[in-house]
Amino acid sequence: MSDTPADTTHPQGWTFETTAVQSSIPRGLGQTIGFPIHAAAAFQFDTLEEAQLEFQQNTGLSYARLQNPTVRALEDRITTLEGGAATVAVASGQAATLTAILSVCRAGDHVVSASSLFGGTTGMLGNILPLMGITATLVDNTPDAVRAAMQPNTRLVWAEMISNPAGDIADIRAFASVAHEHGALLAIDNTCGGAGFLCRPLSHGADIVSQSLTKWAGGHGSVLGGAVTVGTGHDLTRNPIYTDGGEQSILRVRGDAALAWRQRWFGAHQLGMTLAPHSAFLIAQGLETLALRLERESATALALAQWLEAHPKVGKVSYPGLSSHPHHHLAQTYLRGGQGAVLTFEVPDPSAFLSRVRVLRIAPNLGDVRTLVVHPWTTTHGRVSEPARHAAGVTPTTIRMSVGVEALRDLQADIEQAL
Repeated sequence: MSDTPADTTHPQGWTFETTAVQSSIPRGLGQTIGFPIHAAAAFQFDTLEEAQLEFQQNTGLSYARLQNPTVRALEDRITTLEGGAATVAVASGQAATLTAILSVCRAGDHVVSASSLFGGTTGMLGNILPLMGITATLVDNTPDAVRAAMQPNTRLVWAEMISNPAGDIADIRAFASVAHEHGALLAIDNTCGGAGFLCRPLSHGADIVSQSLTKWAGGHGSVLGGAVTVGTGHDLTRNPIYTDGGEQSILRVRGDAALAWRQRWFGAHQLGMTLAPHSAFLIAQGLETLALRLERESATALALAQWLEAHPKVGKVSYPGLSSHPHHHLAQTYLRGGQGAVLTFEVPDPSAFLSRVRVLRIAPNLGDVRTLVVHPWTTTHGRVSEPARHAAGVTPTTIRMSVGVEALRDLQADIEQAL
């Protein structure tokens, strides 16, 4: 078991492990142990007045694009695990990223992001947001670089907690300070943080946590999903999206729930990036064993990184658990229970290496129980510019590995023969 601290947001003060299996499951005669799947497109009302009130307030159940009992139970569990105030679950991690950004940005606004990013996020910032009139500046993953890039219209600072694939660690407290000083919010992609197991960015000053639930939350490579979680205390008073309209402004009408309301309105209500109830069920089950899997995977990843770093046939190894990693000190500050399950290493001939693996599997995913490898230069980051690839920690000889739950010796033997 890990030495994860008690979850002080839960009235029982439970640890992550206990919260992951106990939260959002009611007690009582006839109640299910686990999440039931509610396969329904719409929900009934008794009267016109009930329907009218629900469509005004959106606090209950009306249409499954907006809310579903299975999805709601998953959202409540993620909110508790991340130590947040509210969560909206959507169809994928990419959908979660778009929801998070559009919740605070509109045409004419600006985003500052660390450049060590998942390729899909880099593509969204460079290709999709400009179509909406939103610009982005990608900078080194340091507080000074973020501060230098801030503009009067900057509404959001974005970074990854354990970046994919370089393993950079966001200095959350410093980034939050810079963002808040300029009236912006800080959003952290916590996909590699394991739904709050390795890190809970909201407790360090972040305002928004976005993540792909496809990865460690699902955990078995069988489902797509994403989520956006908001904390408390975020300041929206300098964002015109929330203040325009006087007495009818979003902030005045929705109060402390304004940010969470807009995220659900955008991601689910308007854009329809709805998470299916069966997918929510699979992700909720995955969350129940996340701590067991990610703790073991992190330990194996560290052992592999240390072994690879000393291997004569391997080039540069990048893993935040190594003392040689430039963000190792930040990993010691922000991560608990391990330094994550993703590492990269360089080999002279990636094509030959990948053609010989027998235990490792070539697939573009993370967080699976199976160890997965991929050549990011030609796949996950292949559609972004070469400078952006290098900024993300990707070179033509880089192999990205997402470590699974196999035995360490089997993984070492497979890598050895492939080399």
